[in-house]
Amino acid sequence: MLDENTIVPNEDESTVTPQNSENSDNNDVTSQKEEEKPVENKVTEEVTKETPPIKKETPSSDKAIDEIESKIAESSEKIAHVAVEMIDYESLSLEDLVAELSKLVKENPVQNIHNNVNNIKNIFNVKFGELLKKEKELFLEGGGNIVDFQYKNPIKSTYNSILYDYKVKKNEFYAQQDKQLNENLEGKLALIEELKHLIDNAEGGTMYKVFRGIQDRWRKIGPIPRAKYNNTWRTYEHHVERFYDLLHLSNDLRDLDFKHNYEEKLALVVKAEELAELEDINLAFNELQILHKLWKEDIGPVGREHREEVWGRFSAATKKVHDKRHNFFKDLKSKFEENVDKKLEVIANIESIDTSNNKTRSDWQKSIKEIENLRNKFFSIGQVPRAKSNEIWAKFKEATKVFNIEKNKFFKEVKKEHLENLNKKKILIERAVELKDSEDWDIATDIMKKIQADWKNIGHVPRKYSDKLWKEFKDACNHYFDRLHSEQDAGNKEELEVFNKKKELLAQIKNTVESGEEITLDTLKVYVNNWRDLGRVPYAMKHIEVKFSKLIDKIAKTNSIDVEEVEMIKFKNLMNSYLEQKNYHKLNGEQLFVRKKIDESVREIQQLENNIGFISNASADNPLLNNVMANIKVYKEKLEVWKAKLEYLKKLDY
Repeated sequence: MLDENTIVPNEDESTVTPQNSENSDNNDVTSQKEEEKPVENKVTEEVTKETPPIKKETPSSDKAIDEIESKIAESSEKIAHVAVEMIDYESLSLEDLVAELSKLVKENPVQNIHNNVNNIKNIFNVKFGELLKKEKELFLEGGGNIVDFQYKNPIKSTYNSILYDYKVKKNEFYAQQDKQLNENLEGKLALIEELKHLIDNAEGGTMYKVFRGIQDRWRKIGPIPRAKYNNTWRTYEHHVERFYDLLHLSNDLRDLDFKHNYEEKLALVVKAEELAELEDINLAFNELQILHKLWKEDIGPVGREHREEVWGRFSAATKKVHDKRHNFFKDLKSKFEENVDKKLEVIANIESIDTSNNKTRSDWQKSIKEIENLRNKFFSIGQVPRAKSNEIWAKFKEATKVFNIEKNKFFKEVKKEHLENLNKKKILIERAVELKDSEDWDIATDIMKKIQADWKNIGHVPRKYSDKLWKEFKDACNHYFDRLHSEQDAGNKEELEVFNKKKELLAQIKNTVESGEEITLDTLKVYVNNWRDLGRVPYAMKHIEVKFSKLIDKIAKTNSIDVEEVEMIKFKNLMNSYLEQKNYHKLNGEQLFVRKKIDESVREIQQLENNIGFISNASADNPLLNNVMANIKVYKEKLEVWKAKLEYLKKLDY
């Protein structure tokens, strides 16, 4: 459901930009979790027994740094999710809403469907409330007492059951997430203890290697609860700096680390200063959070002589981004009043759309597209003052409601037409079922063919009946025509006898092949001639011709018989079978195809010979020349085969 009851954000709560001020992403799973997750098991262990030193900030930068650290902590336990497409749930019936809810819960991760489920809940409650109101009115009109009114609907029970399953899945998901977050926290606390122990029990020869191992394991541990994030990191950073301070000043490894970290942090400072100049406030703020996270989690400390300097520059850039964002939201609120007139104009445009001349589905699709474009424009305008939000939203809903009423009237008529088509197709199915066992082949065949043609001319039917109807119709038609073909095949005893003989011949040839006996080209020709002389097989038994053709290919391959010779043998056999079947259409088509291939081969040869003219001065061993000559030879060989096929076709008497 469309919703505009959105509180105007302040600069500390939102990342709204002029481009997305009203359509800003409300699918933040972390915020959903805050509202509905089960209470997490508190980790009672103290982060540290020592209070780490706090960075010196100027009062003006405190708020900026605090805001960034708060955002990073919040994102530390944010769940990666992919939003499921939001369809037009308002247009669905109660049954379809429940079906869509069931599909969402069964087929999607629970963290991806929060907004979709809430949308369906809101729409279902409104529609079911309207249904309940009507039922109550009917009950009272019938003389019932309001105290005795009860209404039960199976769809509501199903809806409640699916919603319960969703809540169970959601609770399980968040419980598992809380468990993992706490396990990660315990892991990081354990590493801090290891680091403290390393510092207190330092061994010069191995301590640096052990320290690097602790760093690697720290980075591999996943997110922790956001309430513990900043304190945990500060404690860890404090002991990392203690470790480096413990190393001797001439320690090469420490100096290299400091130098590397200094360069890395300077690079982050430069990026932060660049972000401070960006026009896109939302992008700058989000990117700045990433930089702070890298600063905290991926890069170690720098030498004491650089710490204040590099942090001061980074803090100053952070403050600049923060101040620009703060001023942006200040300006944004002043512009909300302008959005009132813009939204009222869109509402007027929706109200002005004339649907009185819409006669076809195409007409309505065009109007629906116009409305959709205006809806998108309405939402892209941005927020309005909160005091006027409900009023404008009500006007917008009323304007779209008027359109939807007219649209629904049309599609009810379409539904009526679909039901009429349904009845027509049912009549055709009844007729096909009556005829499927008929013995009057001539009359029944004509009627069945007409029934099939009539079926094609009938329009759409309701989708839920479409597959079932088609199956019933297809089964009846197939039953009849299978019987017809069987009758035709059974009536031709001569062809059936031919099939049996070909089957025997095929078995004999197979035995010869499997025995390993050499088969010559002349023997192969005898096989083909004997096969053709046997005659035609029933239509339903044509598969034996395919088996014979495959066997011929196998013989040619295993006995090194010339491929072109085999091709001509198979070609002649196929053409003679067309002739025996009096399939003159196939013969004519084959002749056209062969002539076309001859023309193509001649053109290719001419083109290649022309190409030789460009390299006439090339030596005899030139690769390009040899390639062209080889291609000419191939095309000439193919041309001879095509010519031989054409000559054979010309000799056939048909």
